[in-house]
Amino acid sequence: MNVAVTSSPALGDSLLLMTVARNLQASGKRVTVFSGHMDALRAWFPGMDIRPALSGDDADALLRPFDTVIQLHADRPVPRLEQRHPNAVVLEHLCRSSSPEAMATRLAHYCRESLRLPRAETGNGLAVPAGLTHRKHARRVAIHPTASTADKRWLAPRFLRLALRLKSKGFEPHFIVTDDERADWEHVQQHGIGLPRLGSLDNVAAWLVECGWFIGNDSGIGHLASCLQVPTLSLFMRKGIARTWRPGWGAGKVLVGGAWLPTGRLKERCWKYALSVNQVLRAFEQLRREAA
Repeated sequence: MNVAVTSSPALGDSLLLMTVARNLQASGKRVTVFSGHMDALRAWFPGMDIRPALSGDDADALLRPFDTVIQLHADRPVPRLEQRHPNAVVLEHLCRSSSPEAMATRLAHYCRESLRLPRAETGNGLAVPAGLTHRKHARRVAIHPTASTADKRWLAPRFLRLALRLKSKGFEPHFIVTDDERADWEHVQQHGIGLPRLGSLDNVAAWLVECGWFIGNDSGIGHLASCLQVPTLSLFMRKGIARTWRPGWGAGKVLVGGAWLPTGRLKERCWKYALSVNQVLRAFEQLRREAA
């Protein structure tokens, strides 16, 4: 059986779908992954056939030779996939399930129950390349203050106050941002906060795996930290979103801002104002105790 796994441009989605790819490959299937992010992390997934992301122009031709094509979302990366391939599998229903489990676990269950792979696990096959040491810098805290959309981002001044409080406790906080975001965060260096220039996703992973801790918004970098077994504290706007999309591999905690607010609309608008620096620090201390 020849299977293609096509991933959306989201880093978290890509890492999650690698769980399906790995379990299929471990069962003897021939698997090819189409993903820009995973192509950048090719060295971290030894033995997996990973190719660049599909483009609209060549998607049909590239997918035609495969017996089965698996995709997480109905509309991306290949729109109308079920109409374009005779044996397309779209896993959107897993995202909408009322299951209390994180997506990594839901995908492992799907592999066991629907794909009939009895030994399926949540692991996605990521392996740390030689020369890197897991959590080498035990006091280094990676802070990811951005996210794909503004509604997922905690307040920037509070991230800075959090970093300063951590620094006063003997930790080494560093902010992880892209080159395009860097101008908005260069001021943190005036306070002795790190702002490494990492560039490629491969470099981000290599730097992140040697961190002791991770704190950040609901984002793909949080999933990457979790996948690297770096203990994570993730900040979310709503419980339902956190239940589904929380990082699901290593030790981690989720903190939902404004869970007491009465409506979903208010939660989405006000969570970042309702979540205090002290609450995040307390959750971080709980994570430290649990990870120990």
